[in-house]
Amino acid sequence: MEKSEATTIEVAETSRERKGKAPLLAAVVAAEHHAKAAAHKRGVAIFDLILRISAAAAALGATVAMGTAEQTLPFFTQFFQFQASYDDLPTFSFFVIAMAIVTAYLVLSVPFSIVCIVRPVAAAPRLLLILLDTLAVTLATSAGGASAAIVYLAHNGNSDANWLAICQQFTDFCQRVSGAVVGSFIAVALLIFLVVLSAIALKKH
Repeated sequence: MEKSEATTIEVAETSRERKGKAPLLAAVVAAEHHAKAAAHKRGVAIFDLILRISAAAAALGATVAMGTAEQTLPFFTQFFQFQASYDDLPTFSFFVIAMAIVTAYLVLSVPFSIVCIVRPVAAAPRLLLILLDTLAVTLATSAGGASAAIVYLAHNGNSDANWLAICQQFTDFCQRVSGAVVGSFIAVALLIFLVVLSAIALKKH
């Protein structure tokens, strides 16, 4: 009795089956790409939140330091009292108002940053943040730059304009306003990073 040999018959895949598998494979690849993009954007959003809180702290510190800058010299006469206060100069008053606005904005923008973490692919909150962050950079830069010029004159004076340096007498006052200006520029640097991060997050939209 002869043993029959088993034969294997390969059935070629029809064109209809190949067409059915192609969209399925494309959908899987698209889903993986979407998941990777969402994870990347979520990481950027978390870093954005950290920088936003840090910028708010720097802006708040600058506002408080300038708003409490005041010094009275121990020697005075019957008619004159030597005192320096931030509201003696309109530039420093503008600084306090501008940095207070920037601080309030950064605090109010934290919920939008959290929304970007929860919904990393949403473009509307990110577009709103990048627009308002740019305005905050402009306001903080103008306040810090103008105050830096006044602080420079307070430290060095200007012999051509007969402006005397006052920081040799009002040391505490000058230290506070100088620290406030430094804090404002730290806030400006962090805000610029926030704008760059928002641009990176929107790159693939």
